[in-house]
Amino acid sequence: MAIPVLLLNDGNNISKIGFGTGIAWYKNDPKGPFNPTLVEVLKYAVSKGFIHIDCADSYGTEPEVGVAIKESGAIDESLKRLQLEYVDLYLLHNPFIIPTAQELQAAWKGLENVKTSRKARSIGISNLQRNHVETILQAATITPAINQLEYHPCLQRAHDYITWLRERGFVVSSFKGLAPITVGKGGPLDDVVAKAAASHGVVPSTILLRWSLDQNVVPITTTTNIDRMDNYLGALQLTLTREEME
Repeated sequence: MAIPVLLLNDGNNISKIGFGTGIAWYKNDPKGPFNPTLVEVLKYAVSKGFIHIDCADSYGTEPEVGVAIKESGAIDESLKRLQLEYVDLYLLHNPFIIPTAQELQAAWKGLENVKTSRKARSIGISNLQRNHVETILQAATITPAINQLEYHPCLQRAHDYITWLRERGFVVSSFKGLAPITVGKGGPLDDVVAKAAASHGVVPSTILLRWSLDQNVVPITTTTNIDRMDNYLGALQLTLTREEME
């Protein structure tokens, strides 16, 4: 299946849904043993149409991602582990370990250097709140292309933050999009999501991913069970009613 794309502010495209290698695959020790099962799951994901693969140094899964990409035919240390010369998108992952505004601006300048050196086609940020973004924009010569945040029906971000980001040219990506039926199971959305899933003959995860897509958000999802991938990709072919969206 060809996954549709969104245009980024730098002219590059991003797939509307990505496959993540955190959460379900996270290693407590980033230098922990190589996981061949993850390689096989990633190769299957690529065969199903996923070309947006999300990983991070702290996940400890870059070696597996690299082998999967290489065997599927499909910065600096990260590129070495990934066995690539460049990545499509490179993100500043977590602002909370950067203590000052000046250091945050310097970190973003480092990412700008990654882009100008052509080690990444696009650069962006993750987990940054509005005050962090404002700090970066004060000194940036390249506007981040994307901000990846936790986002789902139970966490839609206050004070029109998503609108504010888009007004400044950001694409918004999300993780933990299935939280309402996983860590939030037993909450207020259970019946709503179950009813919508039954109405469309799909599973609840498909409904939640479709909801994210309809918000023009790029969801990053994951699984250790390859049978669930068809459910995830089924969101691309689903249409929710206005009532279900609300």
